[in-house]
Amino acid sequence: MGQKLAIAIPSSSKGNFWQFLSRLGWAKGLILPVFLLILWEGLSRLGLVAPNLLPAPSTVLTTIWELGATGDLWQHIGITLYRVFVGFLIGTFFATILGGLTGYSRLIHDLLDPLLQSLRNIPSLAWVPLFILWMGIHEPSKIALIAVGVFFPIYLNLMSGIHDVDRKLVEVGKIYRLSGWQLVRRVFLPATLPAYIVGLRSGLGLGWMFVVAAELMGASQGLGFLLIDGQTTGRPAITLASILLFAIFGKATDSAIGFASRWFLHWQDVYASKH
Repeated sequence: MGQKLAIAIPSSSKGNFWQFLSRLGWAKGLILPVFLLILWEGLSRLGLVAPNLLPAPSTVLTTIWELGATGDLWQHIGITLYRVFVGFLIGTFFATILGGLTGYSRLIHDLLDPLLQSLRNIPSLAWVPLFILWMGIHEPSKIALIAVGVFFPIYLNLMSGIHDVDRKLVEVGKIYRLSGWQLVRRVFLPATLPAYIVGLRSGLGLGWMFVVAAELMGASQGLGFLLIDGQTTGRPAITLASILLFAIFGKATDSAIGFASRWFLHWQDVYASKH
């Protein structure tokens, strides 16, 4: 009577399950989102979720389809992608220059970094009235705000990556009499590239967040405008559709950088590349 019954699961079954998941590749990332969407749809159809607060996924997808059929959706998507792309390029350009200089030169670091670190802690919405005052409510102010959001993660990661380069590697380069440019190209660049790519991905993520604040500045087009329009007109399906599109395009652009980074970092032999 005191004995306990145990149900053993064959180890081969466990192994087959994990092997099956490993064969799915990138599709593994769809399992949880699809499950949550099915659960959400089921709760909505059972009436457990108020449709005026959280419409069913089918309703949200229908809203996206209808907006796409009229052609309005593509204009909103196009202008938002344009703003994020241009703001990302501008922010990356200045962040790369200043991050490289403050990381490589102690004098420049001591002169510039305290000011930049102070500016980094200013909330995104605090820039809005200033940029409107300087540049009006047109595209320059919106792109400038996105560029500010992109700038700081890239700057911080690049500067920190240069500071974290192993001193012994630099000394070996000097022993081999590498010039300043050769030292940068053969020692600093490979050592800081992983941190720089992390900064690019973080900066792009903030760029997508800042574009919502940017499109509050008198915008009449864009996914951020569509999101706020759905809220002000009491149409939650449009708000959720905008959020879903932000998630899709944000993930797509982040994956593009992640895919490109594999080519630039193909020489790395790291744990993640083996699992």
